[in-house]
Amino acid sequence: MPTDASTALLTDRYELTMLDAALRSGVADRRSVFEVFGRRLPARRRYGVVAGTARVLDAIADFRFGEAELAWIAQTGVVGDETLDYLAAYRFGGDVIGYAEGECFFPGSPVLTLQGTFAECVLLETVILSVLNHDCAVASAASRMTTAAHGRPCLEMGARRTHEWSAVAAARAAVVGGFAGTSVMEAGRSYGIPTIGTAAHSFTLVHDDEEAAFAAQVAALGPGTTLLVDTYDVERGVERAVRAARTAGGELGAVRLDSGDLVAQAFTVRAQLDALGAATTRITVTSDLDEYAIAALGAAPVDSYGVGTKLVTGSGHPTAELVYKLVAREGADGEMVDVAKASASKKSVGGFKTAGRVVEDGVAAEELVVAADSLADAAPVLTAAGARPLQVPLVSAGVIAEEHRGPGALRAAAERHLASRAELPYEGWRLSEGEPAIPTRHVTLT
Repeated sequence: MPTDASTALLTDRYELTMLDAALRSGVADRRSVFEVFGRRLPARRRYGVVAGTARVLDAIADFRFGEAELAWIAQTGVVGDETLDYLAAYRFGGDVIGYAEGECFFPGSPVLTLQGTFAECVLLETVILSVLNHDCAVASAASRMTTAAHGRPCLEMGARRTHEWSAVAAARAAVVGGFAGTSVMEAGRSYGIPTIGTAAHSFTLVHDDEEAAFAAQVAALGPGTTLLVDTYDVERGVERAVRAARTAGGELGAVRLDSGDLVAQAFTVRAQLDALGAATTRITVTSDLDEYAIAALGAAPVDSYGVGTKLVTGSGHPTAELVYKLVAREGADGEMVDVAKASASKKSVGGFKTAGRVVEDGVAAEELVVAADSLADAAPVLTAAGARPLQVPLVSAGVIAEEHRGPGALRAAAERHLASRAELPYEGWRLSEGEPAIPTRHVTLT
């Protein structure tokens, strides 16, 4: 979204009606703890990837009810005057802790925890889940794809397959999951992601012939450009592409294959390039790739992958299945009380929680989640188990920790994910359906 836009109306109506009723009943100011977690991972996923943390912090910072927002809410008649006055002065003044962006997560992981009044926390539910469910899904898919790529660069090019602003968010989340670049210019501007792309089939078709198209592109972008060689005939396209670059005084940077049997074509094109003496010319492939297609190309002489639709839609799982639940609240006596949902198949675990990852001989063994009154109370349990603490302060008394959304946040998140994924047991890297890479163990001290 534009950076000057309010996020206050990116909320569900029932959050406003709950606020209205809570102000009337006198519980709006009760201290509360809300938690974002997943009861399960999407099918076939062995881990999830935390992404979107910086965007959540931006959303909290921009969650303001200005005159236009208040006027529209008043016009709807959804809430009363007391609630409108509350919204006019709304600023989140609580605390937020969460898994650092890029960390892997598992069922029951307290990915994000908010502490504040019921009123100020409940209003943020929808926008937080909107960001995290989307970005974590994309980053999780990206991680599986970069795993399958075995170090070959993966490039995001899915903007035309999703909402225009979702495309920007997806490009960022893809980088958290290990992608190296994006086709989306706004993502490049907003997050400093390297942008990629040269020409589509339409560029070739608008010229009188393929030779003219290649010559024009090389003249504009230099012989090191990437030429799309499958508009007509691949073999002739490769020959013409190499010739166009050499006519301009250099060697062709790369050819792109976008259709047909990519595995077979990659071998054929590599042999042709080598026979032409174009050993330095690389091969990049596109065409509706996912992690399975990338894995199938593992033995082929491919140098990079361009991924679109499957990436920005989570490769079959467009949501991370995260939920936002109240887990503790202040009672009438002023003491904090753990609360939990007991509904069948939708149970939650009450209480404020501290999380750590038990690592044995450099390999993650379990996710340890301790329900305790504070981080300090839970710390000895994590230490005794040899668990690496996972949560970091993101907001303190309403003040955002800028290092988690500043210029270096995305690069740090990508590096953190590589380290987090690397410590998972080998089984956790598999693309086949199976159990989470490590189990989650809950300990209750409260």
